[in-house]
Amino acid sequence: MRVPLWRIAHARSGDKADRADIGLFAYDAATYAVLKREVTRERVAAHFAALARGPVEIYPLDNLLALKIVLDGALEGGAARSLRMDNLGKNVAAALLRMEIEAPETLPRLAASG
Repeated sequence: MRVPLWRIAHARSGDKADRADIGLFAYDAATYAVLKREVTRERVAAHFAALARGPVEIYPLDNLLALKIVLDGALEGGAARSLRMDNLGKNVAAALLRMEIEAPETLPRLAASG
């Protein structure tokens, strides 16, 4: 089934210069396995196509059940250069959580809510 990431994970983000840095965290090992499979550089790049102009890097952090996602060229030069009115990279985690992925209905958070 297709689900938005907010139903099965949580995230935090920040910024440094022209990079947005996102931590995507699973609540359990089964969900982490799905995140590792479904949250790919290509899918994240497509999701942020209007925002990120540089490469996307994803680093698995197995001991934390998390993915570190770095979006290069995502902040119009960073806080010192950007004319954007938002908090730059602080909002990127919320945008990522709206991305939809394929996930089995048996994931603990989905099974509990269904």
